[in-house]
Amino acid sequence: MSSSDAGQLLLVGIPGTELTVEDAAFFKALQPGGYILFGRNIKSPGQLRRLIDDLRDLSVVEPIITIDQEGGRVSRLRLLGSEPPNAQQLRDRDDPALITRHGELTARILRLFGFNLDLCPVLDISFDDEADNSLRGRCYGRTAAEVMAKAGLFNDALRAGGILSCGKHFPGYTCAGDDPHHVLPVIERSREEMETHELAVFRHFVDKVDSMMIGHISFTGLEKGGPPASLSPAMIQGLLRDEMGFSGLVMTDDLDMGAILHHYEFDETMRLGVAAGNDMLMICHRVELAAQARTVLEALPASALDPALSRLTDFKSRMAPPTTFSEEAFRAADSAIQDLRVATLGAAAAAEQSSEDGKRSPVELY
Repeated sequence: MSSSDAGQLLLVGIPGTELTVEDAAFFKALQPGGYILFGRNIKSPGQLRRLIDDLRDLSVVEPIITIDQEGGRVSRLRLLGSEPPNAQQLRDRDDPALITRHGELTARILRLFGFNLDLCPVLDISFDDEADNSLRGRCYGRTAAEVMAKAGLFNDALRAGGILSCGKHFPGYTCAGDDPHHVLPVIERSREEMETHELAVFRHFVDKVDSMMIGHISFTGLEKGGPPASLSPAMIQGLLRDEMGFSGLVMTDDLDMGAILHHYEFDETMRLGVAAGNDMLMICHRVELAAQARTVLEALPASALDPALSRLTDFKSRMAPPTTFSEEAFRAADSAIQDLRVATLGAAAAAEQSSEDGKRSPVELY
């Protein structure tokens, strides 16, 4: 790859459940490095596989096709069938075999649709299960050791099933009192505290996950007065890469979130994102701005883009192809996910929660 492949550094959303002629022309010209799908893109099993096949057909270089399929409320595929248990439910059930099974089934159903990367596991610690910071139900542990063990089981099984993984949200949303989907959380927390807890988890996973997602959060103990971690050279190039030794793919969290939108202009965000050491910049909702983003990136010197393009090439060399799709294969996988749900929650609790979940709107957290 070369600087003319600047579009490869973009991970972009898709407007709807199928590509219009205009959509197809836009993405064919853009040639983004990957696509992230949400509930707005999902209508039926066959439709979803066709959409992903169409995206792959438009791409000169095999694209990353990703989604947030964690379990519980952050399960995009629950719109098609069963909702897997969430990380906290699996944590509380405390059965390693069920967590491993969750990873296996997640890989199985994702490859059936054509995904090659899952944006999980969440590596944040839950110091407060009721905290209103977007993490409720999504954490595998209340201590660093518990997250290492239980998120590790899921991560290993997911990767063994042919789906690449992403640790999130570095350097940790754990103590955030605010939701970065709306505002930028600033955390008063010492480096020593973080080394014992949040950073201990991420250090453990640097050679175990294929990618890392960087959070829109600022820590006074790490870089007082600095930018959000997602736009910080000190956090990405300094702490994550140079100090911790992470050599995999690094991506921002969604740059359309309030934590970024309220503080930075769009073009500035693109330049800062690359300068900080990110390999992919995520644009989930303002997809029409992706062409502008590519123009901004193309204006940067090749020396600024080449390291990211090299890591992206290495990442893509490890992506597994889709498995053969059929409605029967989907129903079998979905049935196995429901069995896992019952095994984790019990039949009565699983049925009761499924009824409540069916009344909720899809949750677009990441």
